[in-house]
Amino acid sequence: MDTTVDHYTVLGLPSGEEGAILTEKDINKAYKLKALELHPDKRPDDPNAASNFQQLRTSYDILKDEKARKLFDDLLRVKRDNERRQSQRDGKRRKMVSDLERRERDAFSPDPAAKGREEEDRIAKQLRDEIARIRAMHAKKGVPVFDSKKESDASGGGIDQEKALKVSWERIGEDYSAEKLRELFSKFGEVEDVVIKGRKKKGSALVVMATKQGAIATIGSVIGHLANPLLVLPLKPAMAADSWGSPKSVEPEVPSKLVGSGYQAFEDSVLMKLQKAAAKHR
Repeated sequence: MDTTVDHYTVLGLPSGEEGAILTEKDINKAYKLKALELHPDKRPDDPNAASNFQQLRTSYDILKDEKARKLFDDLLRVKRDNERRQSQRDGKRRKMVSDLERRERDAFSPDPAAKGREEEDRIAKQLRDEIARIRAMHAKKGVPVFDSKKESDASGGGIDQEKALKVSWERIGEDYSAEKLRELFSKFGEVEDVVIKGRKKKGSALVVMATKQGAIATIGSVIGHLANPLLVLPLKPAMAADSWGSPKSVEPEVPSKLVGSGYQAFEDSVLMKLQKAAAKHR
């Protein structure tokens, strides 16, 4: 006997748990109806009519025998349990594979925390660039170019002149932005503000240090690119201490009465000397 045949299905009856509770009357009725349908006399053109009818008879004999039917019901139950367990194992296996694939994807995907930090750094840099751009824009619109007398009038209100520096350079090679100047002067101390002043042939700026000591430290230092150094002069001479602890005036080597075009010529002369000195070191 072929154990893969479902005898309930052959008779057109529900199988499994529903088939197990069918009565003998239900089985007899189903057999009679199916026999009328599958009788070879009803199917003269069907070459499988005789074998199908024989299978119907065999299935009916098994189901109407109490012992045989019980064994068949047990066989169906065990098959259902095995299929259920196999389905569960397959489900667990699929879940394991899915979890493994997910862990592999996570292992090779970017760290969300690191990605967040990169995004934060990127936005912060863009913000710093925008702040520098806005400062430069306001400086070009509202602050006059250097002049000894006008500079004192323009910057005297609200700024400690002993902490302010006048910075100038030639517009050759790499230019200086407000952000670049802030970076260079921060090596000598905290920088409060940087204002770029517009000129076509010559760059100039006002740099305000947080302390007088920071402003003094920049005087006499070669700052910036060697090919285009910065000329740094105090807006107002600051006070420093001599070797005995007494205050003394820190004066730049500038003629005291040099103003206007004479001061401009002095700046140009010092810049030229700085550039020649830088060229010798290259």
